[in-house]
Amino acid sequence: MAEFRRIVILTGSGISAESGISTFRDKGGIWSKYKVEDVATPEGFARNPKLVLDFYNMRRQVHHGVQPNPAHLALARLEREHTGDVLLVTQNVDQLHEIAGTGQLIHMHGEVFRAWCMACEKRCAWRQDLDLETACPACGTTGAFRPDVVWFGETPYQLDRIGAALLACDLFLSIGTSGTVYPAAGFVKLARKAGAHAVEINLEPSEGVSFFNETVHGFAGVEVPRYVDRLLRGG
Repeated sequence: MAEFRRIVILTGSGISAESGISTFRDKGGIWSKYKVEDVATPEGFARNPKLVLDFYNMRRQVHHGVQPNPAHLALARLEREHTGDVLLVTQNVDQLHEIAGTGQLIHMHGEVFRAWCMACEKRCAWRQDLDLETACPACGTTGAFRPDVVWFGETPYQLDRIGAALLACDLFLSIGTSGTVYPAAGFVKLARKAGAHAVEINLEPSEGVSFFNETVHGFAGVEVPRYVDRLLRGG
């Protein structure tokens, strides 16, 4: 374990699939049922806010009651037992990493259980449905709430902090991500540029698999605990 002192972990929808949350790009995934431009862009929200709110109400309901799987628990264990720095960056909007016990966590694409008032900029925890009559608890404006998630065409959260961590890390782990969505797909290049050892743990090779020093392909719930055990043993 002394070999790696600063670890950055990127997780995507593949890590939560084993907890029952659908992925986006796999066969039968979310984007096979909905058009991205209709439900995950600012333009789609402007055209038909009810459709977008209903879509995220559905997603919020799906996320109620789901539980972390062994991969989430193993990453929380790594943070807890590693004597160096561990930062987990997730593309996922679920709360499975928090429930598992991870503390150093960035939701770069926002969270499904948070809402954002476009009238007063108030952001808050939100577990109920949203509709066009929902009033902001801060300013009282109705019809101004949207999910606090990052849509296509918007800038992910905390990119400066993520970039600094990638440039300082000596181990980069990418888990359960397709390697198609930027800027996250470019994180491995940034980490490698800084000299980090880069590892992909994925069900299948991602589009960026050639950029990694090491690849492990299989179910996250099996392979992530195994890899964490290996790290904590020191080799």
